[in-house]
Amino acid sequence: MKFYRTNKQITALKVRLIDENGVNVGTLETSKALESAREKGLDLMELDPTADPPIAKIVDFSQFKYNLLKKQKKERKLQKSGGVKGIRLSSRIGQHDLELKVEKAKEFIAEGHKVQAELFLRGREKLHADLAEKLIKQFIELLGENIIIEQPLKRQGGRLSALVVKKNI
Repeated sequence: MKFYRTNKQITALKVRLIDENGVNVGTLETSKALESAREKGLDLMELDPTADPPIAKIVDFSQFKYNLLKKQKKERKLQKSGGVKGIRLSSRIGQHDLELKVEKAKEFIAEGHKVQAELFLRGREKLHADLAEKLIKQFIELLGENIIIEQPLKRQGGRLSALVVKKNI
């Protein structure tokens, strides 16, 4: 968060004052501007210290900080969308469980995320890698036609994975 000088921290002799409604009051001495802010129960905040004279505004500083942090959080949240979400399958998964995983993957895709389907083979399951491949292909088919396979099915030891994304129509 950017540092703002408030109240007694403002060192300029005169400031260009903007009141709480956004109306330009004009150039005043800092002490009179501070007195005006105190009468209203608000704070005097320096917006642009590099201007001549510096620009100051009468605001509720705690409310201003709260709104600024809220805005920054929202921006960070929007930046994060579009990541990769993983769906783990098992070679012994039941049909209903598979359908639940497909529904969850559809939710992720609708939110704009990529979905990586993973299946780990353990022990003797490695002998039946063809069944695991069928399962992942079935999972991809159940997702529907509005997807693109970004990374085709690949096998790395006992791990099979495929990456799918939403088709841009």
